[in-house]
Amino acid sequence: MPIETVNGMKLQYDSKSGSKYYYTNLGMYRVSNHWGRLANSKWRLEPLDPVTPSKIKLGFAPWDHFYPDNALEELYYLEVNFSNKTVNYQHKNNPNYDKKAILRTSFETTKRIKQVRNLLTLTSWARYFDCNDIDLLRQQIINELLFTTKTLEEIKKEFH
Repeated sequence: MPIETVNGMKLQYDSKSGSKYYYTNLGMYRVSNHWGRLANSKWRLEPLDPVTPSKIKLGFAPWDHFYPDNALEELYYLEVNFSNKTVNYQHKNNPNYDKKAILRTSFETTKRIKQVRNLLTLTSWARYFDCNDIDLLRQQIINELLFTTKTLEEIKKEFH
């Protein structure tokens, strides 16, 4: 979404870190050069096509996309796209949540994301397995990480 979208809108809040916020009846626009965790909310941007060189981006979130967040509750689950080799967290209030993936705290979710990313992008871990199809093994191990409470070590032992 082009930054010019907010031209003419009333600036509602200008943070110390340089982010600018514009509120509408439908939701909130944020212009910033840093994204991710913000106070008690998390922002994830969808990639622009075409990619822009500027680090300053405009994000928009409808009001009904703001979900509760805290470090104690199991609020998050993971979704993996094996074709693109990507993993993202989702909130349990996401209307697409089918209640199959295990819900975890933000700390556990972050830990699992790192494990899944390593499995998706690296191959060195696979040399310890007698396997002809690394992509199949990768998918089986990752699915165990998503749909069970087993640790990565426990899962790897099962596949030896």
